[in-house]
Amino acid sequence: MELKELEARMHAFVTARGWYEVDSQKPQTPRNLAASLAIEAAEILEHFQWQVDVKDKEGLAGELADVALYLLQLASVTGVDLEQAILDKLALNQEREWPAP
Repeated sequence: MELKELEARMHAFVTARGWYEVDSQKPQTPRNLAASLAIEAAEILEHFQWQVDVKDKEGLAGELADVALYLLQLASVTGVDLEQAILDKLALNQEREWPAP
């Protein structure tokens, strides 16, 4: 599935719940989305706390999906072409000099 299709499905989900409405109790502002992204990213760490191996891969997959969805939505509502931003960052990193280990 293409990134744009995932974005469309995410927007349809959010729209169906009324979260884009002006009077929504869950306003989808860039600030709120960035906070939600950070919170969900922190929840990934719970799957590694006090252990080396992941015991609950399904739970981890759900948290990773939450992070991806918030990232996709944040990029979309702020007008960032996430696919192009990723390609640009990969190209920039390719040119960087990394310290030797």
